[in-house]
Amino acid sequence: MESKSNYKEEEPEATMWSQKAWALLSTVRSQSPLIQCITNFVSMDLMANTLLSAGASPAMLHTLEELTDFTPQVHALCVNVGTLSTGWLPAMKLAAELALKSGKPWVLDPVAAGASGFRLKACLELVDLKPTVIRGNGSEIIALAKASVEPTKGVDSSHKSTDAIESAKSLAQASGAIVAVSGAVDIVTDGNRVVGAHNGVAMMTKITATGCSVTALIAAFVSVDQSHVLEATASALSVFGIAGEMGMKMANGPASLRMHLIDSLYGIDEACVLSHAKITSLS
Repeated sequence: MESKSNYKEEEPEATMWSQKAWALLSTVRSQSPLIQCITNFVSMDLMANTLLSAGASPAMLHTLEELTDFTPQVHALCVNVGTLSTGWLPAMKLAAELALKSGKPWVLDPVAAGASGFRLKACLELVDLKPTVIRGNGSEIIALAKASVEPTKGVDSSHKSTDAIESAKSLAQASGAIVAVSGAVDIVTDGNRVVGAHNGVAMMTKITATGCSVTALIAAFVSVDQSHVLEATASALSVFGIAGEMGMKMANGPASLRMHLIDSLYGIDEACVLSHAKITSLS
């Protein structure tokens, strides 16, 4: 993985970012936003527990017949295409349309976007429904930006996050979304401005659904500050990474890190965020 040891930042900007991250987490905890998650079977448990431990309220609801009544009432929507099927795709599209119509933010996780023509087409159709944020790994963001099916490692990335910066900027400009690329350095861009979140540990990649879960956390952060989506996205990525760093100090491997990650996210305090958040401007 890429090294996160090169974090250097001028003190005023570093302080601004860490204060912003803490303020957003505090607001999530106080407001407990309702986050609807249409997600894959593999990620449901960890995603729901991530939201709960951060102070948000998860709703793992995907039945087409319920969406018209339910989705307009949520504070944000998270759509993850991991275990994509023809049965679920209409629900994903309708929920996105309802969120858009209701003025609610929605976040797209285009899992393995370039793995098949069907999956790529579905992801591109969802991008057309104006997600607020698109969060993927390097390979997923490159596939979406190029609109092409390419050899993949399934849900794993064949590219570093930094390899996808130009693709992320292009996708952000074309879609109007904030685009986040997960990796050793998490990249966030609006198509012009680029920031990096340098928190986290390599072992988090050995736990299934950590990427899915941080996408849901992004939705929670964005829901409480829709005027500053880039900042909310970077802050969510940093806070989740800090929880991983805290959990790693107590973990013996991926299974125990999973448990300690959730505990750490629940217990993270102001001093920890202010001293550990590492978010930098990259352009």
